[in-house]
Amino acid sequence: MRIVVALALLGSLVLAGCHNPVRQREKADKIAAKIIAEKQQEALGRTEPLSIERPSDILRRRLIEAQNLPVSSTASLGTDALKPIPHWPDKEYPPESHSPDANIPIEPNKPLQLSLIEALQIAAHNSPTYQDQKEAVFSAALSLDQSRNIFRNLFTAGAGSDISLRRTGGSTVAEATTSGDVRVSRALESGAGFTAGVAVELLDLLTQGGGSSKGIQLDGSLSIPLLRGSSRYTNSSAVQLTTAERNMVYAIWTFERQKRQFALDVVTVYFSVLQQMDTVMNQENNYRAAIQNARFSRRLADAGRLTQIQAYQASLSELNARTSWVSARQSLQDRLDTFKGRIGLPMDAQIKADPNDLMFLRARGDPYVEKVKAAYQTAAPETAVAADAEPELVLPTREDAGPYEIDEEVAIRLALENRLDLRAANGRVYDRQREVVLRADAFRARLDLGVGARFGGGAPGVRSPDVGVDLRDGTYTPSLGLDVPINLTEERVSYRGSLIALEAATRAVQRAEDQIKTDIRSRLRSLLEQRERLKIAAQQVVIAENSVNNSRLLLEAGRAVIRDLVEAQIALVDAQNALTAAVITYRRTELQLQADMDLLTITQEGLMQEFSPEELRHDS
Repeated sequence: MRIVVALALLGSLVLAGCHNPVRQREKADKIAAKIIAEKQQEALGRTEPLSIERPSDILRRRLIEAQNLPVSSTASLGTDALKPIPHWPDKEYPPESHSPDANIPIEPNKPLQLSLIEALQIAAHNSPTYQDQKEAVFSAALSLDQSRNIFRNLFTAGAGSDISLRRTGGSTVAEATTSGDVRVSRALESGAGFTAGVAVELLDLLTQGGGSSKGIQLDGSLSIPLLRGSSRYTNSSAVQLTTAERNMVYAIWTFERQKRQFALDVVTVYFSVLQQMDTVMNQENNYRAAIQNARFSRRLADAGRLTQIQAYQASLSELNARTSWVSARQSLQDRLDTFKGRIGLPMDAQIKADPNDLMFLRARGDPYVEKVKAAYQTAAPETAVAADAEPELVLPTREDAGPYEIDEEVAIRLALENRLDLRAANGRVYDRQREVVLRADAFRARLDLGVGARFGGGAPGVRSPDVGVDLRDGTYTPSLGLDVPINLTEERVSYRGSLIALEAATRAVQRAEDQIKTDIRSRLRSLLEQRERLKIAAQQVVIAENSVNNSRLLLEAGRAVIRDLVEAQIALVDAQNALTAAVITYRRTELQLQADMDLLTITQEGLMQEFSPEELRHDS
């Protein structure tokens, strides 16, 4: 019985130690972090922390609490706000951590103003999409840890105790049998396998004066494949591990590209908010001008200097301007909702974009506008081209080209060198080659050399001599097993299928290269086109401004009708909106080109580090 008590105490210690869910979670996190860092260095040549724990003070939660936003349950606040259910195993989950966006202040009853940089940082911790992407990498690390476990020293242990009662000739005989064993096994990538163990058995006679005996047994075995599965390239478990190792690298590459695309998505929706803010401002200015024009028209009509029809036209223009202004404001709210959803904030949170970012983008169009104005001011009438002269069509040139309008051949070369998805596609070609080798190995016979050894034995019976371990007295069992495959239909089909998969993988590389080249060429053409649109929009703004001023002066002089001023005002709004759209589209295309070349780096905080074209000039 003392053995049974000892086993119970041992079991309780095991449950309190290595079987503790908290410790196992912490161990899993530690191993996964180590694997991720190892594979980041292998895949990217650098490492950066990757945590999947969402802090309790992320901006989403603080906005819900500070702005008193309605929620359906505590789940909206995070897992730390959930009420534990019965038998919840991990009272320390989730671990306490703090978010970098905790420093963003929230003022009661005021919209929270966010810049682009803050939006990117917030998205890295609040966006559910970004969280899913990080968890996919973490899950791949856990899968790799599980695959590696096949080739570790695997220990197993067990113990048991039972009591048997036998009634013979009116007397009862009670026996207690207690046994325990510990085993270790190890598989090698070459296909060989080793196992060894020790077993102890105790027999106790509980009646008729007692008595006991014990036995100890050692055993071990070794198996070595000689033909099929005899190398790390043909052993199925080793191939599985190699696949898991390579899949982890692919997961790192995929996440890097996902980070770039996610950051670009955030930038795109943020720019759309800025663009709509600009539209609202332009429509507001147009509405104010329409009000003034309507008032001015009524005064002129009352003085008999303008017909009532023209005054009515001015009033209709005011109403149309109000409609456009209200519609623009509602569209801004729609885009703000899209933006909040993209960075993981509640839809009903009070948020606004930083107007300074809009001013910064607008400033990128100012040089073009100033250049047009200067050209008009310095133009002399005698230099004007004759009306009947043959038109000369001038193609766009690289004059005023932006820094990212680099040479097409250079851009394609950079993309082919840096695109992570292309590396993965080439890696899968090698994976398919490994699959061909594995499937071809299945045609070979299986010839396994084995050897086993056993020393000692179990308890022979009560009141019998104990059985111990004597290395001089053992049982050895060499073996040689041969399995010759006869029906090779399944193997033949699998082998031919692996060759087809190899061909498909090589075509995937070719398609990927062609798509990359297409994307780069298209993006560079788009940059040139958007630069031309920007220059044209700048000219349209200057012309529209001059048209509004001239129409107002002519109207006051009685040499124009109100329709001229209304149409000039509408043209000015359209030109201003087109200029802002061209600036934003050009900037977005610059970022997309860098992403297409995989040269746009996204830090762990979610911030963008752009590629410097100056490096190319220095290299050349």
